[in-house]
Formats: sequence, structure tokens, C-alpha cells
Amino acid sequence: MKSNILAWLHEGNITIPALLFSEYRNLNLNETELVLLLNILTFIEKGNEFPTPEELSARMTVSISDCNEMLRRLIQRGYIEIIDQYSHDGIRFEKYSVKPLWEKLIDQFMINNKATKEIDKQAEETNLYTCFEKEFGRPLSPFECESLGMWMDDDHHDPVIIKAALREAVMSGKLNFRYIDRILFEWKKNGIKTIEQAKNHGRKFRQKQMQKVNVKDDVHHPAVPFYNWLEQ
Repeated sequence: MKSNILAWLHEGNITIPALLFSEYRNLNLNETELVLLLNILTFIEKGNEFPTPEELSARMTVSISDCNEMLRRLIQRGYIEIIDQYSHDGIRFEKYSVKPLWEKLIDQFMINNKATKEIDKQAEETNLYTCFEKEFGRPLSPFECESLGMWMDDDHHDPVIIKAALREAVMSGKLNFRYIDRILFEWKKNGIKTIEQAKNHGRKFRQKQMQKVNVKDDVHHPAVPFYNWLEQ
């Protein structure tokens, strides 16, 4: 019993990126090709860097000739490559490299990541237009839609910051695009790029306004209300 467990442990383990299993179809690999690549990786892990079609076929349900043909196709399509190396004694030998496979997998990951970000961006923009139309109580005009697009594409304002400027305009009772544009201009000039920075800037501005009121009036007046317009 113990010898069986030791033999099992002696076989070792191999680490495969989970992304390979979720993306092999998008890499235009079929299941048989995937298993062939996994077997190549296993052989390499155990020190056999150039397994023969016979050795690979023995682990699979495909013939030696089919295995040989798959290897040829995988090399032609740029998933694996055969590289020449030399031993310390100057003896030339060949080995498989799966570096091209990992490069393709990284490229696919970046494509997926870019697509996800694009979807998120589109959702944010759609939500932004909805917020503006809700506050204005009407559909936006073509000019207003163009202004929103310019804030995002030309001025590179984050949709979250634009929403914050909208709330500031609502709280100030000056709900118009010119006023919102002025807020965004001032924030950009002051290097404000995050919600927290905008919140702090708004707090400091209102504190200054309150101080001006206190200095100007000798008689006690109710304090200027403080609006935490960025908090939900």
C-alpha cells in the first residue's frame, strides 16, 4: 500500500494555467490537441523535453501517425516549436518549447481584458447619460450629448467624476452644462481625478464660504448648510 502511494507521489504534479482550459477553444485548439499539449508539458516537467510521437501516442487514444500529424500542425500554426540546444559536451539535441503557446494565451487574456473594459466603459457611459436625463427631466439635446462625449473622450474625465460634477450642480441649484463644464475645468486645473479628492475639494470650498459669511456678518446667522453631495 505504502509503495503504491510512493509511486503515485513519484509521478509528480504539473501546474497548468486555468486560463488554458477556459480559452483553448478561442485559441482554435480542439480537445485532442489540448491533451497532446498537456502530455508534452508533462514530459518536459519530468525531464523528457523531446518526447517522440510513439511516447505521446501511448498516453492517448490516437495513433502514432495521427499524433505525428498533430505535432506537425501545432508547429506550423505556432503553438509549439522545436529548438536546437547543445550539451556541455557540445552534443546537439532538440527539444520542444511551449513558449509560443503561452504567448498566444497571454494575447488572448489581453484581448479578453480589453473587451471586458470596453463593455464596462460602455455600461458606464450609458449609465451616465441616464443620470443626466433623470436630473434634467428630459432627453438630452444633440449638443448636450456631444458635450458629454467631449468630457470623456477629449478631456478624459472619468464618468464617476462627471456624475460628481452633476451632483454638485444639482446641489448648487445651477443645473446646466455650462456650470458643470466649469466645475470639471476647475477640478482638472486642481488635479482632481478621484471621488475622494473631489469630496475634499468640495468640503474645503464650503468651509471657506462659511468663514466668509462669519467674517462678513456680525450678527449670528444660521450656518451655511454642508452638503456631502458625493455620499450615497
